[in-house]
Amino acid sequence: MNRARLDKDPGDVASMFDDVAARYDLMNDAMTFGIARWWRKVITETVAPQPGEEILDLAAGTGTSSVPFAQAGAHVIAGDISEGMLAVGRERQRGHDIEFVHADALDLPFEDEVFDTVTISFGFRNVADPDRALAEMLRVLRPGGRLVIAEFSQPVFRPFDVVYREYLMRAIPPVARALSSNPESYEYLAESIRAWPGQDELARRIADSGFDQVQYRNLSGGIVAIHRAVRPAAR
Repeated sequence: MNRARLDKDPGDVASMFDDVAARYDLMNDAMTFGIARWWRKVITETVAPQPGEEILDLAAGTGTSSVPFAQAGAHVIAGDISEGMLAVGRERQRGHDIEFVHADALDLPFEDEVFDTVTISFGFRNVADPDRALAEMLRVLRPGGRLVIAEFSQPVFRPFDVVYREYLMRAIPPVARALSSNPESYEYLAESIRAWPGQDELARRIADSGFDQVQYRNLSGGIVAIHRAVRPAAR
């Protein structure tokens, strides 16, 4: 994966998200013209949370992605490396069965085989070592457990891809300057989207990490792809 210009210490990434925590959800809606809400709905349908399940939602931030899992009756751990995001989430999501935990995707603070589902939405590209993170996700999943990764991807229609990537670099900074106290953070996030690999490469890496039944679904013409896989029953 091309990580040129994107290498950041995990502490720097955490600090960056601390700075934007209070308005992060607003920024997401503004930059995607509200489409992010539909993406989250499809992600929830893909996760298919069930009552009594244990779900780990990584890079959960303020817990917006975790709420529908909890509403379905699952017990959810919302993990993130940003204490600022976690603090906002604990305040906003009171009343839901969501436990906010400081969790580094490269060294998850959980025992082996404890979750029915591990999911991460729009945070995987910010992980310093994706392969190590996949190994950790595999470790904490029960045999037969599900992995769901939603991430920005590469549009499948070439002319649209060009327009999309031009939009990212030209539109995100002005929006960020208007709404965020740390617009530089969003310039980094835009660059990380541009550098992220395509759907097939990510699917291959998930399979190489030991997962079975790897599939993906494109949303919005490939702007976003939802990858799903299963931990084998026997390793």
